[in-house]
Amino acid sequence: MPLQTGNLFSVEAKRDAGERIDMLVTGQRLNVERIVSMGHASPDGFWYDDSRAEWVVLLSGAAALEFEDDSTLHEMRPGDYVLIEPHCRHRVAWTHDAQPTVWLAIYHERSA
Repeated sequence: MPLQTGNLFSVEAKRDAGERIDMLVTGQRLNVERIVSMGHASPDGFWYDDSRAEWVVLLSGAAALEFEDDSTLHEMRPGDYVLIEPHCRHRVAWTHDAQPTVWLAIYHERSA
């Protein structure tokens, strides 16, 4: 069986292009994505609202997350991670505009 290999830091990001999302692992109850942002933010008034929990770590760059029930911006630097509970509405306030911001996001269903 062939191996799936790659490098999380091998990125080509451009400010004017859309975010790049690479599905690294997909399963019935688990998805692992690498997301590359460069100056991107969620559209005004848009909130992510996933039925799954999301654990996300910032690998490079910088970003800030906003949560609907908390007016504080949560700035993130490399190594920072957050566990976002299901249906916790959140958005990306900003990402670094001069260097790629690389995220690793793990989406999973909570056990009953």
